[in-house]
Amino acid sequence: MIYWTTGTITSSQRYYKENLGKNIMAEKHQRMKVQVPTGFAAFPDELLHVPEKWMKFKYPKLISYSYMPRGGHFAAFEEPELLARDIIKFVGLVERQ
Repeated sequence: MIYWTTGTITSSQRYYKENLGKNIMAEKHQRMKVQVPTGFAAFPDELLHVPEKWMKFKYPKLISYSYMPRGGHFAAFEEPELLARDIIKFVGLVERQ
């Protein structure tokens, strides 16, 4: 609703138009590995589930992969406390490295 009322629905859909329906990893930049400490929160009602194995391929320094008990695509709105705790956990792991 917020996209419609603010007139930003078109730009909010750009990512999906440009990327969905294409071969995943078709572009060179998509195959590049990200070499910084990374954390990922997997919410069960997300639009697309990304297995930990896939994350480790793209993000070799994946230090936190959390299976969340609930929430989805708008996790920050749906489950802010769960997400905040996971971010705090991730920052603690990074600081200990």
